[in-house]
Amino acid sequence: MIEAKSLCKSYGGFKAVDDLSFTVEAGQVLGFLGPNGAGKSTTMKMLTGFLAPTSGTALVNDIDVVEQSVAARRNIGYLPEGAPSYGEMTVLQFLTFIAHARAIAKSEVPESVENAIRKLNLTGVKHQPIETLSKGFKRRVGLAQAIIHDPQILILDEPTDGLDPNQKREVRGLIRAMAKDKIIIISTHILEEVEAVCNRVMIIAEGRLLADDSPQGLIKRSRYHNAVSLVVEAPEKVASSLSELPQVAKAELREGELTLFPTADEGLFEAVTAAIGENHWQVSALRLEAGRLDEVFHSITRKEASA
Repeated sequence: MIEAKSLCKSYGGFKAVDDLSFTVEAGQVLGFLGPNGAGKSTTMKMLTGFLAPTSGTALVNDIDVVEQSVAARRNIGYLPEGAPSYGEMTVLQFLTFIAHARAIAKSEVPESVENAIRKLNLTGVKHQPIETLSKGFKRRVGLAQAIIHDPQILILDEPTDGLDPNQKREVRGLIRAMAKDKIIIISTHILEEVEAVCNRVMIIAEGRLLADDSPQGLIKRSRYHNAVSLVVEAPEKVASSLSELPQVAKAELREGELTLFPTADEGLFEAVTAAIGENHWQVSALRLEAGRLDEVFHSITRKEASA
């Protein structure tokens, strides 16, 4: 378990993290969301013992990260922002160095290194100096060093930054595969990533916790939850007609797409499809909205900014 207890970090009069408390348990993949400057990276650095909090503390498997920082770090694999490494080393040399630094038994080092190389698809570049690699490969090397000692806890700051779509898919698959018996915390600004791999989401802004829910729970907060969107001929006329339905609370037309918002949780889609059939409208696209995570994120963080 990770348990953050009233974590605070101040720089002069500026509070980067403001009284943040939460727990994370095995099997949870926590997506850590927030606008730039929200305090995400600062919180991760405090959880991993790389940055001392101004006040408060965190426990990693009941080990205090302030009082027993080195012991706590043994339980953690950490991918920091920027994925620092030794550029003159080859991938193989660097990961071997990390394996020894992580106190992996000498006889197990080659297997641990090869497992990490295989999982991150680094075999083709393992003899290249890291400084010659693309940003995407450097990021994968950073991920490899984070998992090399098979830690119980993974803390990953923007793990797919710089990766192409295929590489992102591979890394997300790896995260899902590892999630069964580990704690994984991911800081990201890619909302698609949160929906793809996370089963819990925390949103922070100005160092404060604003929301803590599952991705599905957050999506249900969206004003688009159970709304119906369609592309239809003569949308203004159709909007006027559909607005008279008792199931429609509001109709919005944006960039040629008509969205109808419900008065209740159910029944809108059926009412709209029935009206389409009765009126023989020419519809080229029709969908029931689950909700939009980006809209929820903007709504929550905008409220904080204007408070």
